[in-house]
Amino acid sequence: MAEATTLDAGLGLTYAALIAMALGPIYFGAYGGLARLKSPKDEKKEKVEDDLSDSSDDESEDESEVVSSEDAYMFPVYGSGVLFSLYMVFKYLNKEYITYLLTGYFSIIGVPALTKFFAGLVRSITGIRLPRYHVQVTKRAKSLTHLKFTDLHLAMAVVAIGVTAYYVLTKNWIASNLFGIAFSLSAIQLIRLDSFKTGIIMLMGLFVYDIFWVFGTDVMVSVATKFDGPIKVLWPRNLLSMQPEEPYKMAMLGLGDIVVPGVFVALSLAFDRAQFLASQGYPGVKPVVPRALRHVSFPKPYFTACFTAYILGLVTTMAVMHFFQAAQPALLYLSPACSLSVILVALVRGELSSLFSFTTEEKSEDASKDEKKKES
Repeated sequence: MAEATTLDAGLGLTYAALIAMALGPIYFGAYGGLARLKSPKDEKKEKVEDDLSDSSDDESEDESEVVSSEDAYMFPVYGSGVLFSLYMVFKYLNKEYITYLLTGYFSIIGVPALTKFFAGLVRSITGIRLPRYHVQVTKRAKSLTHLKFTDLHLAMAVVAIGVTAYYVLTKNWIASNLFGIAFSLSAIQLIRLDSFKTGIIMLMGLFVYDIFWVFGTDVMVSVATKFDGPIKVLWPRNLLSMQPEEPYKMAMLGLGDIVVPGVFVALSLAFDRAQFLASQGYPGVKPVVPRALRHVSFPKPYFTACFTAYILGLVTTMAVMHFFQAAQPALLYLSPACSLSVILVALVRGELSSLFSFTTEEKSEDASKDEKKKES
């Protein structure tokens, strides 16, 4: 959900800032969430390379949450339950105590998210690669958890704790945005749709969900405005024109409007790479490919179309919001834009069957053998 804005000197900056804070996590999250490719190489060399890497590619792959069609059907139901529960809590219970409780929760999960975000940012700027520590907790020879981190992560954890403490004490909107961006980036990297069918079901279900709770009731707007937490990105509408002692008048964009289309954009990028590798003779979700192909640039028609459609959908949301001076359900514009973009590209390229047969789940050996028998 995006909140309405009024015309002022900083309006253009406000819209541009909200759009930028949405596009960054989607773009980098899509690339960060790509399944890690392996190449046939010496095991000793691979071990040395892995121990010197602080990339989270392999970690995100192990921790990723796969969303199936059954899950996608239930998204609007679960979302409605959580949203209405928050609405009732704020309506009948002491808002201050609830805010304290939720702030504590977001602070706990925010420290690791900020640590990963800051570490990735520093690594991308400096290219630094440090030895990685492994901490594994086992019970009766069964691994319960396996943590991988470097000295950079430890340093960034200190920074993250400082930012968290500053946010808890001040509720500063910039610190809140850092949490929002970190949460969105992590979610897009870790949530993986199993197919385009699942993605379209999710987008269409949340399309109806967003319209109902924004236009049909005051629930969505009430929760978004009453809850002072990092569930949205913010930017002052009056940043360039405010007078001394004048409070900020915030415009906002919900994290759901970033993450939900973002995982679909990430799926489009994964499909582009799978198509390219298949054209090179390496079919499958995570094929073993030569080192030269692991980081090679590949054509991205679906990613480009879907990402562009998201931008246009977000711009349309802002334009309608400004014109009508009322909150808009952003998924009303984003869901059709993203889903139709990939379908149209597939129709033009004659790849509609390939699009809907694509899956990010690796098939078991038994399933592969059964397919080969059927083909024979």
